[in-house]
Amino acid sequence: MSLKPLKPITLMGANASGKTEIALQLARQLGGEIISADSKQVYRLLEAGTAKPAGAWADSPAGRAYLVEGIPYHLVDTLDPRSAWDAGSFVKEVKRLIPEIWQRGKVPLMAGGTGMYVQAYWNGLDDLPPADPELRARLAAVAETDGRAALHSQLAAMDPEAAAKIPVNNIQRVMRAIEITQLAGKPASQVWSGKFFTSLPAHEGKFVFLKWAKELLAERVKLRTVTRFEEWAAETRELLKAGYAEDCPGLKTLGYPQMLDYLAGRLSKPDAIKQIVSASMAYAKRQNTWFARYRNAQLIELKSFTEYDPAAIAERIINS
Repeated sequence: MSLKPLKPITLMGANASGKTEIALQLARQLGGEIISADSKQVYRLLEAGTAKPAGAWADSPAGRAYLVEGIPYHLVDTLDPRSAWDAGSFVKEVKRLIPEIWQRGKVPLMAGGTGMYVQAYWNGLDDLPPADPELRARLAAVAETDGRAALHSQLAAMDPEAAAKIPVNNIQRVMRAIEITQLAGKPASQVWSGKFFTSLPAHEGKFVFLKWAKELLAERVKLRTVTRFEEWAAETRELLKAGYAEDCPGLKTLGYPQMLDYLAGRLSKPDAIKQIVSASMAYAKRQNTWFARYRNAQLIELKSFTEYDPAAIAERIINS
């Protein structure tokens, strides 16, 4: 196997797309360490509901680390579920980790489905005002009472350039543009740098987008949800017994609100599974839309289950 010059590799894809298995194969073939770009797996005590790779904390050349099949897997199982974690926290840690991994003679491998984290590290984020819940509530009320077109007209009066770029029905972006304009004191179009839509820096790293056919991904999501449901329920029940509040950051991540409803008797098991799968697929659609805009990422499309061979895919990535 003739290897191309080594750079950090970033493996992106929707939830349940098999990124972990491929990342582990890349680590074996290259001698690498993995950095998780997943906003859920960073939490301790959340196992089944986050599809956290099975591992254990142990001493290693990387120091005390979470090891998966002997490979350091960073930013997994580190944070209490009561703690907040965001793109800024992720970037700070990755800026520390990547030089340390290179110094150990290993290749940094980033794997995950939280697009904002990938964007924040490689391209940076605009310095925007934080969301204002009260303002958002007022804008949502306008859309509910007067219609989305009325809210879009409000944006057009404030910032014609932003309104021209945002469809009327994209209510979240319309509200965010109005919010930025009001809080920043100038049109959102003047605040946005445009780097959100720039390509990833291929001169600094190698980027891979793993994309399943929708119907196949739905089968994988449903199988994972059904298979892990009882373990997930027991895990969530123990967290509640330990005093974790239902609205703590960890229990607000994908699927846990539905699991809490199931445990409280607000949902039957079939309905909980159905809602978790539905929420997971809606999230997968957003993930795929996000990653598809990175035109210079290597696209690996999977149109049948037999095409998913982690070792072969890893070798294909390395030699491309």
